[in-house]
Amino acid sequence: MLVIVLWATIASCKKSFLELVPPTSLTPEQALATEADLQVALRGAYAGLRGVDFYGRTLPIIGDLMADNAYQSALNTNRYTFFSTYAYNVTDGNASGMWNTAYSVILRANNIINSPVASNANVDQYKGEAYAVRALCYFELVKFFARPYSDDPNGLGVPLVLTYNPDLKPGRNKVSEVYAQILDDLNKSYALQTKYTNSSQFSKYAARALQAKVYLHMGDKTNAKTAALDVINNGGFTPLTTANHAGYWSASAIRTDKLETLMEVSSDAVANLAFDALSYLYSQAGNYGDILCSDDLYATFEATDVRRALYPTGTRAGVPAVFVNKYPVITGDLSDTKVLRLSEMYLIAAEASYPSNEVDARTYVNFITSRRGATAIASVGAQLLEDILTERRKELAFEGDRYHDVQRYKRDVVRNANYPAAARNIPYANFRRIMPIPQTETDANPTIKAQQNPSY
Repeated sequence: MLVIVLWATIASCKKSFLELVPPTSLTPEQALATEADLQVALRGAYAGLRGVDFYGRTLPIIGDLMADNAYQSALNTNRYTFFSTYAYNVTDGNASGMWNTAYSVILRANNIINSPVASNANVDQYKGEAYAVRALCYFELVKFFARPYSDDPNGLGVPLVLTYNPDLKPGRNKVSEVYAQILDDLNKSYALQTKYTNSSQFSKYAARALQAKVYLHMGDKTNAKTAALDVINNGGFTPLTTANHAGYWSASAIRTDKLETLMEVSSDAVANLAFDALSYLYSQAGNYGDILCSDDLYATFEATDVRRALYPTGTRAGVPAVFVNKYPVITGDLSDTKVLRLSEMYLIAAEASYPSNEVDARTYVNFITSRRGATAIASVGAQLLEDILTERRKELAFEGDRYHDVQRYKRDVVRNANYPAAARNIPYANFRRIMPIPQTETDANPTIKAQQNPSY
């Protein structure tokens, strides 16, 4: 089954990554001929999510570094400097790594989805998970390489590649088409899945949780709330409390108890990125420790808030600093990357309730504040929305969400003195608020070359 994994990782430097050409003459149908084949291929798809330029490190890092939560210490290893300062270009290795990794995992998911293996409970489960994995990859691609849905649904999104075609040189689909495909995949995922395995694999309600998040990014509050409440009321997951909060974040093993985590990308003692792991960018225990918590984010946590303990204070490069201890395990079974959590479903329900039902909005957001030792939110009107977004910022800090929240509201990135002076205010109109299509792709694919993002 090694060939299945190789399909997603080997591509000629002279060809578009979107051609997704396997290095053998086997077709996907020939290679995935049994239920066992599908299971192995699915493991390969999940392994791809752990890539260093995907959930292994880059996505959660830049999702906060490009906003106002995280900043780069003066003492650093020069990792992600261009994302902190908005100076990346078409040859940036991390941006191209995101693109290539996403489409590599999409290929793996496509092969599972399109396999002719006869339906049964296990096959349906594997295909259901593959649909969710594909949806997740397209969601990340369209968020980073296209303007948000709220900007222009008819704007250029990313290419939809759903079947194997070695001659394909696809152009970019509309943003609305990409989101429609994501939702369709998640509907199929939800319908097909009947089993829960553990927190490192998609389940029926993890797919629904991703759907809630997608609807929120589209501005479809009605469906976002419906999906979030489906997870809350029917998923069988248990929320975090002040009592178990610290233990939850210090644990590194994948979960089977359905506490909080809906979906995470595992980094166990064997399959991990070692020194390239996410933990090393935050850890101060003799590691890189480049990325720090901004002073203004830290100031949002009251002394009684249990989340404050995740951000110990000290000094780095001779100046006071706030460290990030959300990923503390750096040996053996490393800290996993959280993708979807139950707490976010309450925050989605809160935001989606505003402005039509402010009572519901306060109820759902205070479900979180009451379980973190924070003061209840009592605001109304526009201030209520700001308080919900602040609570979202606090709860999901360093999980890669903050930049996308700023982006979907089409706001400027406004930062404090932790950041270089030239990078303290990044207007929404700045062309680098979205990534360039990698030059390796535009050089090989004439269709997409004419569709490069403006000013690159």
